[in-house]
Amino acid sequence: MKTHDVIVVGARCAGSPTAMLLARKGYDVLLVDRATFPSDTLSTHLLHAPGVDALRRWGLLDRLIATGCPPIESYKFDFGPLVIEGAPGTAYAPRRTVLDELLVNAAAEAGAEVREGFSVEEVLIEDGRAVGIRGHGKDWASVTQRARIVVGADGRYSRVAKEVKPERYNEIGPILSGYYAYWSGLPVDGFETYVRPDRSWAVWPTHDGLTLVIAGWPYAEFEANKSDIEGNYLKMFELAPEFDARIRGAKRESRFAGTAVENYFCKPYGPGWALVGDAGYNKDFVTAQGMSDAFRDAELCVTALDESFGGARSFDDAMETYHTTRDERSIGIFEFTTMLATLEPPPPETQQLLGAMVGNQDAIDGFARVVAGVTPPSEFFSEANVGRIFEQASAIATA
Repeated sequence: MKTHDVIVVGARCAGSPTAMLLARKGYDVLLVDRATFPSDTLSTHLLHAPGVDALRRWGLLDRLIATGCPPIESYKFDFGPLVIEGAPGTAYAPRRTVLDELLVNAAAEAGAEVREGFSVEEVLIEDGRAVGIRGHGKDWASVTQRARIVVGADGRYSRVAKEVKPERYNEIGPILSGYYAYWSGLPVDGFETYVRPDRSWAVWPTHDGLTLVIAGWPYAEFEANKSDIEGNYLKMFELAPEFDARIRGAKRESRFAGTAVENYFCKPYGPGWALVGDAGYNKDFVTAQGMSDAFRDAELCVTALDESFGGARSFDDAMETYHTTRDERSIGIFEFTTMLATLEPPPPETQQLLGAMVGNQDAIDGFARVVAGVTPPSEFFSEANVGRIFEQASAIATA
């Protein structure tokens, strides 16, 4: 029986880039997914500047632009009494029906073997090591495939993670319940987010002239509000009359989709296996970091596997670097995201900082870069940077 170098389970934003990058390096890669493409999936699909930069590095950004996906150049934050707008770098919000197919095709073009409509039933474990998978295609015939490494890129409900049982840490249960729908006739130039007591919503443009509107309330209200999602969703907008008037003049073009998610880290590797994307790390969608994180993790994991396969480093050494690097780059935005997801008013010092940013475009752009995942929160909220913002605010006030 043939043994692949790598089997990647899951062919969306984490799996297809992993397979593509490995195949480009000359490895024998099998990429499987139970879905067929194009197909949709639950996702707010905002790709911040770091994710856009990844597509550019991979030579795929022009393909995305050619689909007619509108660029997002500005990020507006409406806190009620305070509104600021910054530019953290160009973002896009491609529909998953478009982006995922683009990524799957890129993996196939790179030389990966792609099997759509293939469901994994079991990860094969021999002597404590993952050695392959067993599953079936559309004909339901049982198929066994072997590999040196099995990569789980199959999302929050990962079959691979379930089988290999990685260590989990920094676990936080659901904080926010969110629902979204697509609207026509709702003009929006960029990313807009509105923050009110116990309520928050955001909007951005996507394909086909549509605008995605996602709205959330505390998870404690999940059961009470799910009996009338539309009513609670629309009532929220009354807290911002200008936006409420805009959406009342628009037309909803889709059903509501939504969920509440857990927040966690998993150790992303073990004997014969690795995890990328939501299978190994997930946080609330309030900052919409999932796709950009998946792209980043794919690159980090591929670098580690390449070093291991080539003999430059042992598997454990290379993968531990993947693990620690991922966590170092994630923990700040993880903590920032879980704080925002509570929908609690910012602490007084943060409110003072936001007020001090008014009239200081560099500071506002810096805050926008934090939300977009460009700048670590620890850098922006450092004592030195906060001090500079307050000094600049004082200078502006006395000018």
